[in-house]
Amino acid sequence: MNKLELIKELKDKTKLTKCEAALVVDIFFSELTRELSEGGRVEIRGLCSFYVKHYDSYTGRNPKSGKRVKIAPKKLPFFKPGKELKERVDYKKV
Repeated sequence: MNKLELIKELKDKTKLTKCEAALVVDIFFSELTRELSEGGRVEIRGLCSFYVKHYDSYTGRNPKSGKRVKIAPKKLPFFKPGKELKERVDYKKV
């Protein structure tokens, strides 16, 4: 599912117009992005959490030349699925 499909589903399942549904989706993603960019954490109970992981600098190797290269410290966003999501994805009919 992409962003446009999400907007369409939101419009179809509510009484929102397409523009209103697009605004809701845009607000959700912009607030999630803002919180992560400020180093915060976003938790949606039962679904997932998003957080920023910090990496210290380290010495790596260029795979082509084999030379040592200093890797700068960095921050990366991470997604962690919640228990309910894990169970639904791994659901097996008996």
